[in-house]
Amino acid sequence: MIQRIQSLYLLLAAGAAVGTWFLDIFKVTLSDDQVPKYFNAQSNFMVFVVYMLIVALSVFCIFLFKNRKLQFRLTVLDIFLALAAIALQYFKVQDFVNAFQQAGKTIASSTYLPGAFLPVLILIFLIMAARGIYKDEKLIKSLDRLR
Repeated sequence: MIQRIQSLYLLLAAGAAVGTWFLDIFKVTLSDDQVPKYFNAQSNFMVFVVYMLIVALSVFCIFLFKNRKLQFRLTVLDIFLALAAIALQYFKVQDFVNAFQQAGKTIASSTYLPGAFLPVLILIFLIMAARGIYKDEKLIKSLDRLR
């Protein structure tokens, strides 16, 4: 199970998704208040649920090592979830900033934090896992042809 490299990639993707739960994604400092405001995955229910699904699906795929076709399909589904998480995170951060602007507050500075780049790592790990699963499936099919 863990001997296969794609299982390690799936575990790393799940770990990065768990990291998004605890790391801040975006920081805003208002000009009238020097206390920064943070946006993280726990700030928005929908973003949190998408990351929970990514973690659950990645961990579930690790245990599907005997059924490579289903494992590949679920990993591809997880890739689409990761893409959706990146887009959703971007739009929710924009909503976060727009809420301050609509309240008439002036933003002194705003920046993305390192936690914002974890979804890109998740996507890379899932793509590498899908490639490994696909290579395993091709290898098994070629060995079946030799018999």
